[in-house]
Amino acid sequence: MTYTRLRLRRTDASPGWVAGLLVAAAVLANLAFAMLGSVFDYPDVLRRPAPEILESYREHQTAVALWFGVLTFSAGLMAPAALAVGRLVRHPAMRIAVPVGIAAAVVQVVGLSRWLLLVPGYAADAAAGGARGEQALESFRTAHQVLGVAIGETAGYLLTAAWTLLVVAALHDRLAGPWFSALGGASALAILAGVLSPLDVPGVDQINFGGYVAWSVWLLAFAGALYRDRARGTASSLGRRLGQAVSRR
Repeated sequence: MTYTRLRLRRTDASPGWVAGLLVAAAVLANLAFAMLGSVFDYPDVLRRPAPEILESYREHQTAVALWFGVLTFSAGLMAPAALAVGRLVRHPAMRIAVPVGIAAAVVQVVGLSRWLLLVPGYAADAAAGGARGEQALESFRTAHQVLGVAIGETAGYLLTAAWTLLVVAALHDRLAGPWFSALGGASALAILAGVLSPLDVPGVDQINFGGYVAWSVWLLAFAGALYRDRARGTASSLGRRLGQAVSRR
């Protein structure tokens, strides 16, 4: 079966807009992750007891909230990016990729938003001590397991990996050659390994981290290929117009 070549109709988002979304998502996510690692020892801090996590949060609350806000925003960018990427080609896999990408954005935003909406209250109540503090610690643990581990992480890993594999399947080697598909596929599988993290499987966290680094590189390569494709299309269009102008003389 033959599918349409990589191109956008006039009514669709331009390749530059799609590339911009991909670059913003990759750059903001890595910046936020690096800053949270610096000021909050994230994500290693999550393996500490709840009282220590909340104490560390209170000590750096302004910076931690700021960078979790950036990380949440970058995760949310996956929704418009999935919509825009979905318009690049007509392919059965891409039709599935769009809702999967939007779902990946939603679950990650839900999981990360707890640091902005719930944890400030938990941290304040935990500092008060007593029965109120114990209730805050228990609520924090529950939110961490449900919103963090189950929704934000496990569902996020599954959906992000699925979206990446579906996009790779839809684009094949049309955009940037076999290496592009290989990088996307490998990063997706490494991200998917993160679902084993709650089982404390050795090496899984490192594989998952490396997967996200590779995935960020893949997003940037994706954006670069789209910019190149747009430049070629612009040059081709300009060449046709110049040719038509010369032929009329």
